[in-house]
Amino acid sequence: MILAFDKKIQEHQIILNRVSVATLQINLGKLCNQACHHCHVEAGPLRTEIMTEKTVDRVIELMKKSPNLKTIDLTGGAPEMNPNFKRLVIAARELNLEVIDRCNLTIFYEFGFSDLPEFLKEQKVHIVASMPCYTKKNVDMQRGRGVFDKSIEGLKQLNSLGFGIHGTGLTLDLVYNPGGAFLPGAQLKLEADYKKELKQFFNIEFNKLYTITNMPIKRFLDDLKRLQKYDEYMTLLMNNFNPHAADSVMCKSLVSIGYDGQIYDCDFNQMLEIPASNKKTTLWDINRIEDFNDKKIALANHCYGCTAGAGSSCGGTLLKE
Repeated sequence: MILAFDKKIQEHQIILNRVSVATLQINLGKLCNQACHHCHVEAGPLRTEIMTEKTVDRVIELMKKSPNLKTIDLTGGAPEMNPNFKRLVIAARELNLEVIDRCNLTIFYEFGFSDLPEFLKEQKVHIVASMPCYTKKNVDMQRGRGVFDKSIEGLKQLNSLGFGIHGTGLTLDLVYNPGGAFLPGAQLKLEADYKKELKQFFNIEFNKLYTITNMPIKRFLDDLKRLQKYDEYMTLLMNNFNPHAADSVMCKSLVSIGYDGQIYDCDFNQMLEIPASNKKTTLWDINRIEDFNDKKIALANHCYGCTAGAGSSCGGTLLKE
């Protein structure tokens, strides 16, 4: 039997309220050139949901009114497929904000996007690239046939521009997520393995590896239920609940913006349409992002995914190993 997550944190006398918003994570739409099996957004080439110019304008307006913001985290879908992507990046960099682009690497080879790597270099964007494994078989199994080869070429191209190379100031991080219903291994050990394999076989370098737990929602949830492994996986997450990880979850310093301007406590709550603090709010209902400081965070059982083991966030493991 799965104990409700809010009851679990009560047992450990943990109160999950946002402290202050340092990161604004923005989903620019569900349109993507891939349709990965583990995608919690259920993104793909046929999705039409995309952030409009009007909504991007409001995001930029609020960024200017929110002096405590440090990071703009752009995601999707493939965020670069939104026609306002470059304008939003430029606006954030002009405000001296760090910009993260959650890039699938293969977007560079789609028509109209060949100039993207140079743009990301020019703007000194922090690239966080999907790379669920360093072997072709595992990557193609999760993300589609041919994705591994294109990803390797994309990484080589980024290296040639200085991304991931020591001393350039151009950051290239990779993301690993498990290929099934199990927790990721130790982040530092996996990072060492990635660096060894990618350097030896492809002469590729990168900065850090993030390990992210598969969240039991959307496509991955469908797979769990189809394989009759949902209860088993949820029990695994619950049995590995770590109160120290729970006290360090990313939603304490992050707000997530949907493509339609709705506001959420995290990207996962966004996909489940659980509004921030369980109260439906849009970008037009607030004066600045700091309005969400000290607010209670909406919780549900998928939160076990962020608090199991060493913890999981969009920035990888929550706890030092």
